[in-house]
Amino acid sequence: MNNNSVDIMAKPIGPICNLSCEYCFYLEKEKLYSRTSQWAMQHDVLESFIKQFIQENDNTVINFAWQGGEPTLLGVDYFREIVALQKQYGEGKYIRNAFQTNGVLLNNEWAEFFLENDFLVGVSIDGPEEIHDSYRRDKEGNSTFLRVLHGIRELKDNGVSFNTLTTVHHANEKFPLAIYEFLKEIGSTVMQFIPIVERKSNFSVSHHAPLFSPNLSDASPVTAWSVDPRAYGTFLCAIFDVWIRRDVGKYFIQLFDTTLAMWAGLPADLCVFQKRCGKSAIIEHNGDVYSCDHYVYPNYYLGNIRDISLADVVTSKQQLAFGAMKETQLPQYCRNCDVGFACHGACPKHRFMLTPKGEAGLNYLCAAYRKFFHHAAPYMQFMVKELAENRAPANVMDWANRF
Repeated sequence: MNNNSVDIMAKPIGPICNLSCEYCFYLEKEKLYSRTSQWAMQHDVLESFIKQFIQENDNTVINFAWQGGEPTLLGVDYFREIVALQKQYGEGKYIRNAFQTNGVLLNNEWAEFFLENDFLVGVSIDGPEEIHDSYRRDKEGNSTFLRVLHGIRELKDNGVSFNTLTTVHHANEKFPLAIYEFLKEIGSTVMQFIPIVERKSNFSVSHHAPLFSPNLSDASPVTAWSVDPRAYGTFLCAIFDVWIRRDVGKYFIQLFDTTLAMWAGLPADLCVFQKRCGKSAIIEHNGDVYSCDHYVYPNYYLGNIRDISLADVVTSKQQLAFGAMKETQLPQYCRNCDVGFACHGACPKHRFMLTPKGEAGLNYLCAAYRKFFHHAAPYMQFMVKELAENRAPANVMDWANRF
């Protein structure tokens, strides 16, 4: 497994969540397991996953990622068991855990646990109250904003490092600077801005798309909450313009850091900008493994670790073919693009548009990425030059403020 550097994101509670975010693409996965009554990953599956993931990986640092649904619904003791299993099978390796949460249930007990066990915590928050609550409400339709802020305060009060994940969608796409300044005010120094792009089918019976596989008809429209491509490009550029002039080295934005790496000739940290896919598989609560977090559909099912080893699952012909598809099905329009070396066509799930010449496979967010990469290029070139001369990339702020 190590030779292919495959990461496994774990969903120990599957799609079960205490929120009903209107744009969530994962709540519908409950339909895949309609006969399931036990959603917590059972001990035998959990132990097998942890043991295999550690033993079949030759790296000295092992990175576990825990998501949902909402993993805090499992309780702190469940994750104490996870840490115990990691120590049992750790073999002297350094174990790191990333934990993504909506923040609603975070309290002092969770914060103390995270601090004691050095968890990297990601909190989902979409901006100030009115913006956040546009789509991120609980099952009863109530606001979640103040509860998320309380959870963040618990983390801060206990000295727990955290980052924020902000989705960019129809309700907040026009407020980049308000969101950026808000995130800084609440203490976030590491930020992700993830675009919401989902399609709906004509036979949808609710606001959640019914298991709408990415390879279905190109004619299917995007949902009302999906971000507009040009607006997303403007959103990124607006935050970048502030960051590049005063915040480099103080605040870390995943896309900006990845862009610098790509301009320096290094591989992208973000899978959406890597040349090939297939290196970020997903394990569900019952041990089912799928090709990717965004491809949990029956035709991307790879097997169950009760029946086949994790190494065999993620290095299977099916998964290798899935990974290669991103490169082999890239339109000529993208191959000729001057920022194609950075974009690589982006996420295949979003490649449902036509190129200007009518070629299939253009990414829905093409206009956004082209705008941002072109906008950032001069500054990235300057920072790469600074790095080559063993100078601090943050020098770009003085340079940028001359214009």
